[in-house]
Amino acid sequence: MAGVADQQREVAAAFDAQADGYDEKWTRSVSGRLQREQVWREVDRFFLPGHKILDLGCGTGVDAVRLARVGARVLAIDISPQMVRMTRRRVESENLSEGVTCELLPLEELGDLKNRGSFDGAISDFGVLNCVENLRQVARDLAALLRPGAHLALCYMGRFCLWETAWFLLHGKPGKAFRRLGARSFPASRAFEVFYPSVRAIVEAFSGNFRLVSWRGVGIFVPPSYVEPLAHSFQGGFRRLARFDHIAGGWAILRAVGDHRLLVFVRN
Repeated sequence: MAGVADQQREVAAAFDAQADGYDEKWTRSVSGRLQREQVWREVDRFFLPGHKILDLGCGTGVDAVRLARVGARVLAIDISPQMVRMTRRRVESENLSEGVTCELLPLEELGDLKNRGSFDGAISDFGVLNCVENLRQVARDLAALLRPGAHLALCYMGRFCLWETAWFLLHGKPGKAFRRLGARSFPASRAFEVFYPSVRAIVEAFSGNFRLVSWRGVGIFVPPSYVEPLAHSFQGGFRRLARFDHIAGGWAILRAVGDHRLLVFVRN
């Protein structure tokens, strides 16, 4: 088991290495865009103009820029220096420097923000939480930062993805097909752990100061981004799959088989 400092160092190095090609591989991919649109459709209901929003693990700044465009004030943090660089570049290119501040900070050190005032909401999008083991500490720190009534949106990789299991089994890779079923795994390229908490585990970690108001699957019909060659060949079909995701994402019988889970909490 990696220590916290080792985990942080390896996670930062892994995302530093991916930063320059991240948007091409993930953000601008057909599946990546469609899955992100599903998250935006949900959070647009409660992240409003004038809100002060904390972006937890901002990556290349896509969510931060979108929030700033609608009038929110965003503090975006990330563990990767290169991702912070990419976010700042995106913010500057969009002339949104007054709406977005970006800083280098791991989720395990959210307590360092305690003197920055209260926030009206927070979002952690697409797997940032999967790189953190101690979710109870994250929950405690966020409770100190978010005002009562603030919304917290957590999008993370679940413990089972039907698309992933079927895809890798068809390609003769059973190890990858079932990698999420354990509580944790190690990526082949880096020595950091990826955690796959259950919905129950996350709800329990946040239950002291937050109440769950909804959760849905993201990427039930729309596959993960590594199925991109198929997506390029059938973009119209993938758009139709996204509509099915919108309709069925909250169904109890389906929401637990998607690529990601989106949990929405409210601060007590």
